[in-house]
Amino acid sequence: MTRFLAALLAALLALPPLQAARAADEITVFGAASLTDALSEIAAQYEAQTGVVVRLSFASSSTLARQIESGAPAQVYASADVKWMDYLEERDLIAAASRVNPIGNRLVLIVPAASSIETVALVPGLDLMALLGPDGRIAVGDPAHVPVGIYARQALEYLGLWPQAEPRLARAENVRSALALVQLGETPLGIVYGTDAAVGRDIRVVGAFPEESHDPIVYPFAIVKGQGEALARAFLDYATGAPGLEIFERHGFSTATD
Repeated sequence: MTRFLAALLAALLALPPLQAARAADEITVFGAASLTDALSEIAAQYEAQTGVVVRLSFASSSTLARQIESGAPAQVYASADVKWMDYLEERDLIAAASRVNPIGNRLVLIVPAASSIETVALVPGLDLMALLGPDGRIAVGDPAHVPVGIYARQALEYLGLWPQAEPRLARAENVRSALALVQLGETPLGIVYGTDAAVGRDIRVVGAFPEESHDPIVYPFAIVKGQGEALARAFLDYATGAPGLEIFERHGFSTATD
């Protein structure tokens, strides 16, 4: 009996810890809020094909970058602009060689579906105040740190509209929050990505900002250092390869940004 118990104990000790085994089959991906629908679909497809559980966390790129800087256990980071990926690379927190720019987007002006505003020519001289009315505001990600807000500020400055627009901004924590403000009729105008407008309810796109009015809207993806890089590489290759790009394209992202 003693020999049997000793053999049983040895066999149990040889088994990998349950927690470690489970962790080896999981990956955490931090993604910009505008990637919510496409990246969720990619993750579900990847899980079905590989059995690896993909845990997703969506927020503004700035919020996610700061969380990673504070030690959040993400394996992959997908930003909505170059600035916040640069922020992490400068702090040696991503594997620089893994960084890719697989997709892009466009910037559009939206209104509630019931709005009387039709097509808006986004050109210098636009009477923004007439569109907003006496108390109206423009829903947009906070230009102080949210990528869609940064692009929006660039576009408004290019058009000479920033001095008028700045006091009227409804600053949201991310692009989906800005979209919600317009969907709910809280603001008469909003500036969001084209892909977010495509999934928005009760809104209409009334204009697209000229591409030259803002920096290219590029989404860098990279592996976070020291967080299960082999597993991260497999998912990153999938998400930015043919299977993932097909899904991104279907959701309205451009895939010719490299």
